[in-house]
Amino acid sequence: MITLASDFGSPYPAAMRGVLLRECEARLVDVSHDLPRGAVRESAFWLRETLPTFPPATHLAVVDPGVGTDRGVLVGRAAGHTFVGPDNGLLVPAARAVADDGVDWFHADPGDPDSTTFHGRDVFAPLAAAIHEAVRSRGVGALDAHGRLSPAEPTDLCLPEATVEGDAASGEVLAVDDFGNVVTNVPGSVLDRREAVTVDGDRVPVAETFASVDPGDPLVTVGSHGYVECDVNRGRGTEWFGLAVGDAVRIE
Repeated sequence: MITLASDFGSPYPAAMRGVLLRECEARLVDVSHDLPRGAVRESAFWLRETLPTFPPATHLAVVDPGVGTDRGVLVGRAAGHTFVGPDNGLLVPAARAVADDGVDWFHADPGDPDSTTFHGRDVFAPLAAAIHEAVRSRGVGALDAHGRLSPAEPTDLCLPEATVEGDAASGEVLAVDDFGNVVTNVPGSVLDRREAVTVDGDRVPVAETFASVDPGDPLVTVGSHGYVECDVNRGRGTEWFGLAVGDAVRIE
């Protein structure tokens, strides 16, 4: 299996799929091509929450504001999974999330790609296909594909952690989903045994489900990722709470 994720929208992913179908026999699974455009950290969060749910696979992910520059071409190997994409931190949280004994990182030689603007098609898709076929035919040690791979220290990306002191937590917004739910980095344990909290000074009920409050009313809850979310039942938490990705948030 090769999974594909990008911020490309349409139709660019079709070209990557075409290359993969031409060069390997993998089953292709689209994770998303609507990752936040050019937002490496937010996209890295969504990949960390999504890719570990898959069985071992090759994961091709491209959110690449530095396309065409000298940023590296990265390959990571952890717990049977292989990660392929730009060396800008995008792959690091997901790889660490699946790792049992650490991650082996490599840089790949991109050669002379046909374009400086579409490395998803010209660099990463051929590399993912070559690695998939090498691993399938020769085993997990066969990562010398599409040119020599050299050991690398990747560009690091650590998602920020909230500060919890007594009955208060200071954090920030990690991501916003398509429903307008605001995902903070505040651990869900902050809401334990609470009926209500204040979010930036506004008192809001704590609820286990959206339907616990009336349509249009706000709530805070623990999302599937284990963090505190600021939401609205049948509405958009971004609008009610006035929060966006990267904003500071204080919960008391």
